[in-house]
This record gives sequence, structure tokens and C-alpha cells, in this order.
Amino acid sequence: MPALAEVLSTVPSRPDPRGSDLPTCPVCADSMVAAEASAYLFDNLISYLWTCDNCGYGFVTKHTVKPIVCN
Repeated sequence: MPALAEVLSTVPSRPDPRGSDLPTCPVCADSMVAAEASAYLFDNLISYLWTCDNCGYGFVTKHTVKPIVCN
């Protein structure tokens, strides 16, 4: 069975009342709690694989993290 994934923007479309930046499924709008997998790509870029427990839809988000500066 082939796997399909979509890369989605990490910019929230609406502010969450709890201040959380966890995504919702773009197909069924179910809440996503934890990514299925993550990978450090390069230059402080992290990719997360999300799979909806409700409908099975999968997608990828990418986040840039700030480097830690030691004095």
C-alpha cells in the first residue's frame, strides 16, 4: 500500500485558546496529540510526520529551531 504525505505550513490558521501549536487533521479536523516520527534534517530544520488516528490521513510539518548560543 503506497504512503501519501503532504507538506503543510506550520503557520497556524487560527489561534488556539490553550496556546498550543499542535495541528489538527486537515481532512476530518481531529486533534493531533503527538507526531508519529521526527527527523533532524539540516540547519536547525526538524520534520515531523503526523498520522490522524481518526481517518488515517498523513502529512508532514517542518519547523525551524533557533540555535543555542553559549557564552
